[in-house]
Amino acid sequence: MERIENRSNEIVRVSRRGIGVNLLLVAMKAAVGFAAGSIAVILDAVNNLSDALSSAITIVGTHLAGKAADKKHPYGHGRIEYIASLLIALIVLAAGLSSLKESVLRIIHPKETDFRLYSLGIIAAAIVCKLLLGRYFLIKGKALSSGALSASGKDALFDAVISLATLISAGISMIFPVNPEGWLGIVISLFILKAGVGIVTETAGQIIGIRADSALSGRVREIICSFPEVHGAYDLILHSYGHDSFFGSVHIEVDEKMTVAELDALTRRIVPAVYAECGVLLTVGVYAANNDTPDAKAIRSSVETAIAANPRILQMHGFYLSETEHTVSFDLVFDYGQEHPEQIIDALSEALSAQFPAYQFCIHLDRDFSVSD
Repeated sequence: MERIENRSNEIVRVSRRGIGVNLLLVAMKAAVGFAAGSIAVILDAVNNLSDALSSAITIVGTHLAGKAADKKHPYGHGRIEYIASLLIALIVLAAGLSSLKESVLRIIHPKETDFRLYSLGIIAAAIVCKLLLGRYFLIKGKALSSGALSASGKDALFDAVISLATLISAGISMIFPVNPEGWLGIVISLFILKAGVGIVTETAGQIIGIRADSALSGRVREIICSFPEVHGAYDLILHSYGHDSFFGSVHIEVDEKMTVAELDALTRRIVPAVYAECGVLLTVGVYAANNDTPDAKAIRSSVETAIAANPRILQMHGFYLSETEHTVSFDLVFDYGQEHPEQIIDALSEALSAQFPAYQFCIHLDRDFSVSD
C-alpha cells in the first residue's frame, strides 16, 4: 500500500510541474501570437493550455484511482487511470482537429504576420522547454507505469514539433513575401491526429482487456511449479485493475491421491508466495493427475502423437482417466488462427474412440490466455 501511495504522490508531483511549465508557455506564446498577428502561435498557446488540462486530469485520475475498494467496487478504482489516459487522448484529437481546421482556413484566407527577432527567440525557448518536458514525462511515465503521463509526454513532444514548424514558418515570412503557416499546420495536424488515435487504441485495449504480460505470467507459473507437489500450472488468467493490481485464477495439476487437507495446505502456500513477489492475488483450481496406469499411458501417448501433427494446437492439459466411469477428459488449447477447432476436436474424439472403444472421450476447447505461441 505504501508503494502505491508513493507512486501516486510522484505522479501528482510530475503533473503539477507540467501544469506550471505549460501555463508559463501559454502566457509567452499568447503574447507573441497576438503581437505578431499569428494564428499558428495563438493555437500553439491554446494547445499548451490543453496540455495543462491534461495534467490536471492526470492528477484527478490518480487521486480517484488511489481510492480504497468499496462495496460497489470491490477490486478498487485503479482502472480510472485508463479513463484519464483516454480523456487525454481525446484532448489530443480535439487539438489536432482544431489545428487542422484553422490551418485550412489560413490557406483559404491568408493573413500577413509581423514577427520580430525576440518573438523567434521566445518560440525557440518554448521548443526547448517542450522537448525537455516531453522527455521528462515519458521517463516518469515508464518508471511509474503511468499511461496518462506517457500520453502527456507524447503530446508534449508533438507540441515541440508544432512550435518548430511555427518557428520555421515565422522565419520564412520574415525573409520572403510568403506565409506557409497553413500548409505546415496541416502536416502537423495529421501527425497530432495520428498520435491521438494511437493513444486511444492503446488505452482502449487496456480497458477491453489484453493478454497478460508474458514475463509476469511466466514468473507466476514458475513460482507455482517450484512447489514439488505441483506437476503443472494451466489456465492462468490475469485481470488488471490498475498499476500493480492483479487478480487471477489458475489450475494446478497434482496427484489424485492428495487429501483435501494436503491440497488446502498447498494452496495456502502458493497464494501468498505469488502475491508477495508478483502482486497477483490468485484463486487456485485443481486438475487431478493419474498418468501411471497402463491405459492412461497408452491413451495419453496416442493423444500426444495426434496433437503433435497439428501445430495450431498449443497445449494439452488436465488429462484424467476414470477407470470406474470409463471416461477420459482433457483440454486442448488452440492458436487463435485455427479455424473451426471444434471440427478437429470431433475428429480426434472419433479416432480415439475407435482406438479405445472401452472409453468415452470428453475433450474441452480451452482459451489461449497466456500460453506462448
